[in-house]
Order: sequence, then structure tokens, then C-alpha cells
Amino acid sequence: MPEIVNNKRYHTLDNYYKERFGTKIAKVSLNGGFTCPNRDGTKGFGGCIYCSPMASGDFAGNKEQSIREQFLAISDSLKGKWGNVKYIPYFQAGTGTYAPLCVLKEKYEEALSLDNVVGLSIATRPDCIKNDVLSYLAEINQRTFLTVELGLQTIHDSTGDLIHRQTTYREFEECYFKLTKKGIAVCVHLINGLPCETHEMMMESVKKVSSLRPHSIKLHMLHILKDTIAAQLYANGKIKCFNKDEYVALICDELEAIPYETVIARITGDGAADSLIAPLWSIKKFDVINGVDQEMKRRNAFQGNRFGGSV
Repeated sequence: MPEIVNNKRYHTLDNYYKERFGTKIAKVSLNGGFTCPNRDGTKGFGGCIYCSPMASGDFAGNKEQSIREQFLAISDSLKGKWGNVKYIPYFQAGTGTYAPLCVLKEKYEEALSLDNVVGLSIATRPDCIKNDVLSYLAEINQRTFLTVELGLQTIHDSTGDLIHRQTTYREFEECYFKLTKKGIAVCVHLINGLPCETHEMMMESVKKVSSLRPHSIKLHMLHILKDTIAAQLYANGKIKCFNKDEYVALICDELEAIPYETVIARITGDGAADSLIAPLWSIKKFDVINGVDQEMKRRNAFQGNRFGGSV
């Protein structure tokens, strides 16, 4: 039976970092000024239906500032919160590998040169890692702890079409195996509550991804944000959101289906308060997290106790 650490019956990213680095690690969300092929017309315009005008970088730094300036502004505020802390710069906004290699090198190397940085995390799409970028990522991985975060959201291409994802599950798998073959840790993003998805479909996504044995998984709910296509669909009654109890129960079901060695990078998400339309209960992130802790305890469940291996 897995050990219960800090009242958690699942393998949290915070505990993983403490085990690996021996101290508190803070991810510093940066904005590299990257766009996306689903925004610039290469594959589409406007992004996926849920993507904010900030290209999912609502909590990242100011793209008008240098990487160093963004990092220092954010890290200074974290020192007072945690004291002895080291950092992992996180290229969160836009598609973090969608630029010429020379541009990526400039931004990544600037981030890696900063004091008390022990790794690098890059959020991207599975159709946006060219061979030259893959080789460079492999080289970075030889000298620091690198995580590439792939936005999959769902294994179901029918849903991918509904959310205007403009990439396929097959493309995800191809990219995933290229990265893992190079020894690069991959974090897979999944969104619960996408249009027309049933509980069974969401569980299928979790089980399929779990069978790949990724380094980590991020789980969170669909946010309805202002100035998005999802907001229009929600207003017309074509998208419904979970209530908190429904979401907590689903997350616990999903945790039970994920092998314990897979790190759970998140189980809920943040929507900027000034742009979030629904679900408003998600603003109270720790209520959701505490609800999951309580439900896992009530079930006497642990991450992985219903993991079935390959799918």
C-alpha cells in the first residue's frame, strides 16, 4: 500500500520535487511570446474553443518583459511565501516550441542561466516539435531536469474536432514516443468535461494515457472563460459544467486508474477570476483539493489501486 504523505493518497508533484531535489520547488510561469498554429492560420484561427485570448498564459509573466525580468518579478514574490526555494521556469503561454530553433535557444538558455534554477518545463502541442527542436531538447535533458508538457486533453478525435484541437491522438502518440525515446519526461494534459464527453469517455482517456506510463499527468476541468468559443456554447446551453461533488468523484475515479509511479501534476485548474464564467466553485482550489483528499479517504482508496495496465 502506498505511503500517505501530507494526507495525500496520490503521488503529488510537490512531493516528487522534494524527493528529487531535497527542497521546495516552485514553477515560475513565463510568457515567451509564442503563438500557436491553431491561432496564426497555419491550422486555424482563435485556438481551441476554451483557450483564452492570453493563449492559456493568464497567470504567466508579461511578454513585453525579458525572460529574466519576468522570472525575477515572479520569483521575488515567492521567496516570502516559501523561504528556501529553488525554481523551474515554465514556458506556459502559447505553444512553447512553436518558433525557430534560434529563438527557442535564446529564451530557454536565458531561463536556465538564472540563479537557483534546477530544471525547465515547456508546454506545447504534439504537432509542434520538429526534429531540430527534438535534438535540442534531448541535449537540454542531458544537463538539467526537463519536462515537456503535451496538451492532449482527450484521446477521442471526435471530441478533438468539437474543440477545434487541430491535431490527432496518433500525432500525440508519435510525439510522445519520440520524446520518451530520448529519455525526456513527458507530462500529459487532460481536460474533464469537454463537450459531449461521458464519464466513460473521460475514463478511457485516463486509462489509455496511463497505459503509456508517462512521467506525469495534469487533470483539470473545462473552464468557461470570457471571449472564447466555449463561452458562446455555454451561453446557448451546449456545454454544461460539473458541480463540485461530481468533479471530485470523477477525479477520484481517475486517480484510482493511474499507476502510483505516475506523478499527478495537478487535479484542478485555475481560471482568472476576472474572466471565469464557470464553474465558479473552481476558484476555491483548495476546497476542491480537500474534497478529493476526503473522498479518497472515505473510499479507503489510493492512486493506482484500480490500474489495469495496458489498454
